[in-house]
Amino acid sequence: MQPGVFFVSVLSTLKKRYFWISLLFWLVMVAPAQAALILRVAVQDGASQVKVGSSTKAAIRDGSGRNLGELPANSSQSAQFRSGTVAIGRWAANQVWIEPTGNGYVWIGDRWYRGRTLLVPQKGGLTAVNYVDIEQYLYSVLGAEMNGNWPIEALKAQAVAARSYAIHQRLKSETELYDVDNTQSSQVYKGLQTESSGTYLAVDATAGQVLTYNGQIILAVFHSASGGHTENVEDVWTEPLPYLRAVPDFDQGAPVYQWKENFSRAQISSKISGVGNVISMKPERTTRYGSVLSMKVVGDGGSRVMSGADLRRVLNLRSTRFTVIPQYGGIFSGRNSGRPPTGFQVAGKGFGHAVGMSQWGAYNLARQGYGYQQILLHYYRGTTLARIAVQ
Repeated sequence: MQPGVFFVSVLSTLKKRYFWISLLFWLVMVAPAQAALILRVAVQDGASQVKVGSSTKAAIRDGSGRNLGELPANSSQSAQFRSGTVAIGRWAANQVWIEPTGNGYVWIGDRWYRGRTLLVPQKGGLTAVNYVDIEQYLYSVLGAEMNGNWPIEALKAQAVAARSYAIHQRLKSETELYDVDNTQSSQVYKGLQTESSGTYLAVDATAGQVLTYNGQIILAVFHSASGGHTENVEDVWTEPLPYLRAVPDFDQGAPVYQWKENFSRAQISSKISGVGNVISMKPERTTRYGSVLSMKVVGDGGSRVMSGADLRRVLNLRSTRFTVIPQYGGIFSGRNSGRPPTGFQVAGKGFGHAVGMSQWGAYNLARQGYGYQQILLHYYRGTTLARIAVQ
């Protein structure tokens, strides 16, 4: 897909620090023989069976497009993995399409989705892929990732970021079967369940708009809240990207801005293997803004160095931006008497990886009157707002 520049106009800019002027370009992404940009979303992966249906009469076709039969409106069937094929009702094929007529919706698993469904045998089970117009996909993503009742400028910022992320993944997809999945590892997508008037308005108002850097659509990652300051991408993952730079966040007052978790010594020792009963936990490396890169865990049976990401996972923490405070019970409460701690308090900030746009930061900026362009250009440094048109 080759982008071309068609028109340029200057956007307004904030008269505050950390914001700047950007240009608005129109890009054309060529997609012959279709009027919309279709995204392939893995809704179920490797399942032994998948319940599928349609709100209208639907055609059942095999992978080559040959008609196998018909699924009545408002009915469902259980598709099953059988001897390397997809078996549904009395039919079996290497792949099966469920294609609603009219403006029907498809049922996949436990909810309704727009578009159509492809069932493919994979990983000893079935993978259900929802083929959906990207703008209609975003109606759902906004409500699942943010909240349809949030300020409209925050929702618009989320729409542009989510659209940019999805198209970036579509262009870079490492599998031929789908572009993204429906979980937090991509973007949360729950079909019609999370659509609302707010998500329709935000998506339609920003239709086709994406963020670019040097003419390429960016990896527009986002998170709930950073706890005061976002991170440089290379301090969290590996590849440095010039537009994912650490910037001040505006997430103060968010319910996840600060948090605490308490663990007894037995609880934390059961979650961290290889050291016996935990005695101490001290950071070895942190980012400039306090996220833990590595921490030394010492126990009565040994010690080990763990990454902040691994500790977040095993302790089920909201982020890697935390400190660990030993707790001493009884008459030794609050001080170290030479005895091992009775527990540990984890005091943290933020929710998520702290890279890219902060959703709670966008919320607060929108409430203060800033536009979605200004929000985006703060969190994605040096980017350009562009519009794609599919031909």
